[in-house]
Amino acid sequence: MSRHVLSQPYPGVQYRSAPAHRAQPTAAAAPPRTGYTLAHAGRQLRLGPIAFWIVVGTLVIMAAWSIITATYFAFRDDVLTGLVARQAEMQYAYEDRIADLRQQIDRMSSRQLLNQEQYEQKLDQIMRRQSALENRANAIQAMPDSIVTGSTRSTGRGQTRSAPNRPSPVNDRSSDLMTGRDFSSAIARLQASLDRVETRQAASLASMEETYDAKARRIRGVLADLGLDAARVSARGIGGPLVRARMPTNAEAFEHHVQRVSIARAQVDRLTQTLSSVPVRRPLMGEPDISSAFGMRLDPFIRAPAMHTGMDFRGDIGDPARATADGRITIAGWHGGYGKMVEIDHGNGLATRYAHLSDIAVKVGQRVRAGHIVGKVGSTGRSTGAHLHYETRVNGEAVDPRKFLRAGLRLGTGH
Repeated sequence: MSRHVLSQPYPGVQYRSAPAHRAQPTAAAAPPRTGYTLAHAGRQLRLGPIAFWIVVGTLVIMAAWSIITATYFAFRDDVLTGLVARQAEMQYAYEDRIADLRQQIDRMSSRQLLNQEQYEQKLDQIMRRQSALENRANAIQAMPDSIVTGSTRSTGRGQTRSAPNRPSPVNDRSSDLMTGRDFSSAIARLQASLDRVETRQAASLASMEETYDAKARRIRGVLADLGLDAARVSARGIGGPLVRARMPTNAEAFEHHVQRVSIARAQVDRLTQTLSSVPVRRPLMGEPDISSAFGMRLDPFIRAPAMHTGMDFRGDIGDPARATADGRITIAGWHGGYGKMVEIDHGNGLATRYAHLSDIAVKVGQRVRAGHIVGKVGSTGRSTGAHLHYETRVNGEAVDPRKFLRAGLRLGTGH
């Protein structure tokens, strides 16, 4: 019994069934063998089922690969065009991205340069302001009787202040670690510190001006109480050409304030010089007792009412008698009941007398200053004991010296 071929995959090849096996005479019939036989030109090729399907699968794969390859070559231009377009699109996207990044870098660089220029300008302004404040502090310190100047703080502990160095610019290595916010904070702190210095300087000038004005008012009040016109009473030994004070057109408020303080100080100096020629000091050191005041009294010799034209200060023989103001000696010698007497002309109609001296230490025409010893306490002339007779005269008329002495106590110059 034979098996027929089920299919003929290759045309022109003759297929036939395998010949039937002859029956064995002794044993039972063998099981039939299955497979495929390929015949061509009188030759036969027998294939098993597995080999057959391997061949068929290989042929199918080759056919599919041929179809795919043919399709690729048929549509190659379109594929290449798409790939090129995709590549160009990606390249353009990358170029646009790079351009955007460059623009961002340029903007950041421009912003950094602008910030650096702004920081440098602010630092320059701070340095110029600090230099101006230091010059102002020096100007305040140069004023007599200056108080707190509000000068800038020293750069180090125990170090002398040197010329300020320029702060490091923004692009220095020392400032690379600092951000823009740090710089802004540092500049703000510097500005606040300079503002405090400027405020202290302004307060110092205001205090000085107020002090000078108060002193000038006090001196004018004392002179007015003494019956002296401060505008007419002039100090001696001063003069010079008239050069009017002029302020620069671009002068700041500080310069105007300094000028006001200078004017107030000049007025105090003039009044002080004028006051140096006003007898407001005591003729004896310490706290001498007054044995006889100015005015009507019983004369110690005749025991009758008489006018006492001065004040008697009790003292010991030899105690120094001192000039109570600047002036020039007009009398130095024996003068009737005054005994040995010294008279000093202080100018502006003011004069003082020192009588009953035991010794005279000055000469006529000699110029003396307040506190200069003009003689020694004695009991010469019409006197009952050692004392100093002290007179104050205005335009030749004797006035009560206590008014001048009280004025000296008000001004703190009584001693």
